[in-house]
Amino acid sequence: MDFQPKLKEKQWDKSIEQKMFKKWQEEGLYKFDKKSKKPLYSIDTPPPYVNTPIHIGHAYTYVWQDIMARSRRMMGFNVLFPIGLDKNGLPIEVMAEKIFNIKMHETPREEFIAKCKEMLEKAGDASLDSFKRLGLSCNEWQVKYELGGRYDTDDPEYRRLTQETFIQLWRKGLIYEDVKPTNYCPVCGTAIADAEVEYKEGKTKLNYIKFKVKETNEEIIIATTRPELLCSCKIILFNPEDQRYKHLNGKHAIVPIYGQEVEIRAHPYAKPEFGSGLVMICSFGDYGDVRLLRELNIEPTYAINTDGRMNENAGMLKGFLVADARKAIIAELQERDLLVKQEEIDHREPICWRSKNPIEFVALKEFYLKQVEFIPQLLDAANKMNFFAPESKQILIDWINSVSIDWVLTRRRYYGTEVPLWYCKKCNYIYVPDPGKYYQPWKEKPPIEKCPNCGSKEFVGEQRTFDTWFDSSSSEVYILGYLWDKKFFEKHFPCSMRPQGKEIVRNWLYYTLLKSLHLYGKPPFKECWIHMHVVDEKGEKMSKSLGNVIDPHEILDKYGAEAFRIWSCLEGDITHGDIRCSFNRIEGTSKFLTKLWNIARFVSSFPQVEKTELTDTDKWIIDELYLLVERVKNNYKNYEFSDAANDIRNFVWNVFASHYLEMIKVRAYGQGFSEKEQKSAWFTVHFVLKNVLKLLAPIIPFMTDYIWREVYDKESIHKQELPEINYRFGLENYTQKIIEFNSAVWKEKKDKGLSLKAEIAIKVPEELKMFKKDLVKMHNII
Repeated sequence: MDFQPKLKEKQWDKSIEQKMFKKWQEEGLYKFDKKSKKPLYSIDTPPPYVNTPIHIGHAYTYVWQDIMARSRRMMGFNVLFPIGLDKNGLPIEVMAEKIFNIKMHETPREEFIAKCKEMLEKAGDASLDSFKRLGLSCNEWQVKYELGGRYDTDDPEYRRLTQETFIQLWRKGLIYEDVKPTNYCPVCGTAIADAEVEYKEGKTKLNYIKFKVKETNEEIIIATTRPELLCSCKIILFNPEDQRYKHLNGKHAIVPIYGQEVEIRAHPYAKPEFGSGLVMICSFGDYGDVRLLRELNIEPTYAINTDGRMNENAGMLKGFLVADARKAIIAELQERDLLVKQEEIDHREPICWRSKNPIEFVALKEFYLKQVEFIPQLLDAANKMNFFAPESKQILIDWINSVSIDWVLTRRRYYGTEVPLWYCKKCNYIYVPDPGKYYQPWKEKPPIEKCPNCGSKEFVGEQRTFDTWFDSSSSEVYILGYLWDKKFFEKHFPCSMRPQGKEIVRNWLYYTLLKSLHLYGKPPFKECWIHMHVVDEKGEKMSKSLGNVIDPHEILDKYGAEAFRIWSCLEGDITHGDIRCSFNRIEGTSKFLTKLWNIARFVSSFPQVEKTELTDTDKWIIDELYLLVERVKNNYKNYEFSDAANDIRNFVWNVFASHYLEMIKVRAYGQGFSEKEQKSAWFTVHFVLKNVLKLLAPIIPFMTDYIWREVYDKESIHKQELPEINYRFGLENYTQKIIEFNSAVWKEKKDKGLSLKAEIAIKVPEELKMFKKDLVKMHNII
């Protein structure tokens, strides 16, 4: 018999990948089937920003999300795996300002929005092209208003959903408007929520300043890092246990330069060891000031405007930027001999997570969503979701426990979802429309003729937009068809899976949980998969300044998607820690693809036959395969893709190829064996390869599908289910003994300078006598 492999190519060709992807699209292989009777598995895939090229972390984590989708399909689920693009909010506005050299607040709103759309059209869908190259099995790549359809967060339908959630929350009495000190980014020109505040570690000056006590005329020293806010100093505190200052309790200090009198009071907030032990509370230098003035019911004096400049309350500093005001007031204090000394100290400065500029606390009238009073319910809901890895739940729990003010919802920006409200000009009645359409109050008339309260026909539309996270926190509701199929949504909510990064647990996951609890009374997800970061091979964060950034497109161009995908699993589990990446590591793990291809070519050269009476060697490898299948299926169930990949590789390379195939090679070619024994080998090699391909299909979908179609079936392997091995022979305990015997023979031949094909006189152990015929032929034992 002429044994010719069905796989003609001598090695895997990465150019096949895109041909396979095109075939999948033509076949509609991954389209969502709403009528399917299978249980639903839904993935709320993170929508990447459209104007940002995907980085190595995106590539890694989206591949793992794809493995979730593929493995669940092969576990018998109807998988809802839509892809979205985030086209809303500040990043889009900032990019438009940069590209067109304009300022949002200096440009007519309609014109600026048009520029944003123009920029988005030019940006195209580059990230989607990258995901296609990686082989993502998303249901649909075009925007469609249906289950599984791609979505854009600036689409009128998506914005309609955001507005509908606001209207529902409003009607539940969970929204209110108030003037509060709010985190404010002068560069972005908008309020930001606590979850959008980051911290930058650095150094700053602690300034020791002379104050006078009104009642005794004695001099006291107060240390502060914010001397520019002397004008808004409201109270002086000392610790109740601090004996140095107990005599000052109830007296008053005179603030230098500005002259206002402020009370001196005992309070545990003051730390005796910090500075002089006396602390000035102003409005507002930090979160502590905000909390204390609220607690003490003291009316604040605001000294900083929304443009980041000092206002009239700052007196001589009016018009100065904050940093310049600090320099100016220090110079003035020195001139008046009021500055005792300066110390350099470590400082944790709050900054805007987008602009990276320092934030200020500015009084703004904004809409808020209630959250503080719901912390017990939020904690309970968080504990009802399963986390992978389990310890990542603590990130969410810690954030919930840190929440101290309600969520500020509104932003003074243009390219975002508008707040759907109108105000009666005459009586200030607030008109909230019915849900059902996308509203733009800044340029539209309300859908009523006259005010229900006073009958006036004149209205003013709301100008503000929502925090982008208010849009994003409805993604799981959108993908489950809330707008188009309420019955489907009600049947299948909560969503099965939320995969996301640890750095946005405090906003995306938390806000989704908050809205879900308010609107639907339950957690939004059954499971959450929280990932860490991809770093360089030394464990350092990738950055352009360090020159250690690895572009995933370089990897795809050089090695192909399958090399990247197998590396992403073999390298480790990103839910347990950062993943190290380098070209060498990817090239190293990709050698498994070559091994698999060579095995598949070898196996494909033999005929496929029906199961016959099996030899003990064939029974042994099927037992090993059974154990592998059970382990890997459990790995897939628990998102342990790294364990699955490493287990499969070990079986394929170190057991199936290195030992079993070497043992049966002579028999498969029919040399010195009966036809029945030969056909037993033929059946077994195909049986093992078929099932290994199925196990690997979620991880390396291109190669497995190509081999499957060339060797076994024209219908895609991705329509198969994970293996179910129905044979057990109880021979798996021989594995280590077989490996030890084979290794000993190879070592002896090497030690004697013999080739592996050379004859050797050696005794097959009695315990391996059932495999003796194959072992004798394998090693050419005489």
